[in-house]
Amino acid sequence: MKFNIKSVCLALIICLCITNVFGQQKPYTITASINGLPDGTKMELIPGATHKDEKPVAEAVVAQGKFVLKGTLAEPRLFYIKTANAYGAYSIMVQEGNITLSGNAKISGNGENQYFSFENMVVNGSAAHTQFLQKRAPRERLDSIYNANDKANKDIQDKLEAAHKSKDSVLVKSLKQSDAYKQLEARESAFFDLAGKTISKIISDNKETWWGPFFALDLYSYFRPDDKPMYSMFSQQAKDSYYGKILKEELDPEGFKGKSAPLLDIKGEGNTDLASLLKGHKYVLVDFWASWCNPCRKSIPHLKKAYAELNDKGLQIVSISIDKKEADWVKAQGEEQLPWPSFLDKGTTANAWKVRAIPTMFLLDSKGTVVGEGLSLDELLAKVKAD
Repeated sequence: MKFNIKSVCLALIICLCITNVFGQQKPYTITASINGLPDGTKMELIPGATHKDEKPVAEAVVAQGKFVLKGTLAEPRLFYIKTANAYGAYSIMVQEGNITLSGNAKISGNGENQYFSFENMVVNGSAAHTQFLQKRAPRERLDSIYNANDKANKDIQDKLEAAHKSKDSVLVKSLKQSDAYKQLEARESAFFDLAGKTISKIISDNKETWWGPFFALDLYSYFRPDDKPMYSMFSQQAKDSYYGKILKEELDPEGFKGKSAPLLDIKGEGNTDLASLLKGHKYVLVDFWASWCNPCRKSIPHLKKAYAELNDKGLQIVSISIDKKEADWVKAQGEEQLPWPSFLDKGTTANAWKVRAIPTMFLLDSKGTVVGEGLSLDELLAKVKAD
């Protein structure tokens, strides 16, 4: 086979140029002017749509409502602009160049529960952000439908709540047989059907580019096993993108079963190293949770029951909270009165264990090998009881 040397060289040059264009880090500057932000407020720029506990990539302090965030990136990325040590954030699609941001911030709550809401926000200088808003618009319209349904359902919901509080089971049963409750169910069913179709369409409409996997990550907080076939719809370009690679790992994680458990970087009373936590136990069930996670809190009575039944047979439970604020974790611990070791993630443990949703549980043997993951509490306990 003969090769045209000039053609090969030209192809290599083109390839190198393309690599340079798409891989080169380029600077961006976000100049913000937001009314209502107190002087001295620390602002953070945090990567978004990664399903990970990300750290700030840029920080700034507010002076007269103004602050500047700077950094570099290779291609457009979603970020959250938020205040440090408070709740609330604004989503912005950042690209290279000079970007301006203006709007208003309203503060509610106080102390550990302070919340910043950002309103009337205007972004200039980022065509990617304009595209983001346009492509995501169908999702935003769902909010108005949800709010209208909530208003229509308020009367029957209030009556049900009062009946539950008074423990009037007869009234609860009667209300659930009423026309108003049937209408509530019909509205909810129609809404969730519409929401599913709307989100699926946004993703499929963008399957040829990085926007497709991006929206899958942005619009879903977690994925179920039956979501795995979604990945096959995307073009190779989309799969090879930054968000495409993250989505691949989300839908088809490598997992830890049969491997040594990742290291722990946690804080709390007592020994925090894995070897000490394993000592003297046949199995250790590691439970990732948070104070704000209702399913997590609801699972605690079941964990306590299992602990009472199986602790003297070699089962230990270790709870690891992913709360951002230590005070929230301490308060929840006091409320739940956990009888087993309980710790707070310093910020890297959940990522190391590839925790994408909570509650998430792992079962370790006495050597620290993962013998169960991605299973329900009942399935994990069945493995313990079978031994």
